[in-house]
Amino acid sequence: MTEPDFLRRTRHGYDTIAADYTATFAGEIEELPFFRAMLTAYAELVLADGGGEVLEVGSGPGETTAFLHDRGLSISGLDLSPEMVGIARADQPHLSFSVGSMLELPYADGALAGVVTWYSLIHLPPERLPDALDEFHRVLRPGGHLAVAFQMGDGVRRIDELGGHAIELDFHRIDPERFAILLQDRGFDVVASLVRARLEDEKTPHAHLVARRR
Repeated sequence: MTEPDFLRRTRHGYDTIAADYTATFAGEIEELPFFRAMLTAYAELVLADGGGEVLEVGSGPGETTAFLHDRGLSISGLDLSPEMVGIARADQPHLSFSVGSMLELPYADGALAGVVTWYSLIHLPPERLPDALDEFHRVLRPGGHLAVAFQMGDGVRRIDELGGHAIELDFHRIDPERFAILLQDRGFDVVASLVRARLEDEKTPHAHLVARRR
């Protein structure tokens, strides 16, 4: 099967900027209280339901994966970019990271207690969001929890240069109300939703959602 062009471009983009991206956003979690609060609440929900294996999809350099591991989750990471996975393995050697696509997760049906997709759905064209949610639903056990974060809005922003590197990265904005409806339609119930104002260096507000698989 021919790989979709948006996957190829996203992989190439993050392979190209992996080192610069990691350096730019290192330690960002410590500067974002709502970011930490939602992830901490998510970890507590998963543990309260008995724990189990959790996957971060689009794990990048692994900082969010490590944050959730420190809060008691048995978590691993998966990313489209081999360069990002290499950095995550070097920086978080106590955790497991692998290369793969959110549209074809290497897990059996119902194998996971949780899926985290923190600023990774934004690289999917809107028409492919249902495919990703169906895949998350498939690998989550009934009652399993999904955590999602994204930039809010409509349309797409393309970045074709970063730090002197030529890339083609698309950032699709997502409307949280429409996304909540999409979650409902794909077999999830939203249990928490947080919208925060944009920071000075950001273009849009951000949304964090936690949903439960029916």
